[in-house]
Amino acid sequence: MDENQVFPVDNEDDDVVVTLNLDDGTEVTCEILTIFDVNEQDYIVLLPLDDKGEPNEDGEVYIYRYFEDENGAPSLDNIDSDEEYEAVSKRFDEICEEDFGE
Repeated sequence: MDENQVFPVDNEDDDVVVTLNLDDGTEVTCEILTIFDVNEQDYIVLLPLDDKGEPNEDGEVYIYRYFEDENGAPSLDNIDSDEEYEAVSKRFDEICEEDFGE
């Protein structure tokens, strides 16, 4: 499996949960918060969960480019430029305001 590929989704809960294999070899279980589009590129926002399956206390999220590979498997890619990250972060903030009024 590609190091950026998302592991299978756990569909037993109402929330969709995935496990990421990070560059340092650690695995992090995350809840998928949303997938959205900016300039015809999809992005995914993941909320890391603690050992008990609860959201991390500081509200940290991971944001990646999201795509499906040639086999239809979901994959992630890092956001490389500050400009792209700022645009994506701004859109995510707008989504949060729309959905949660925060």
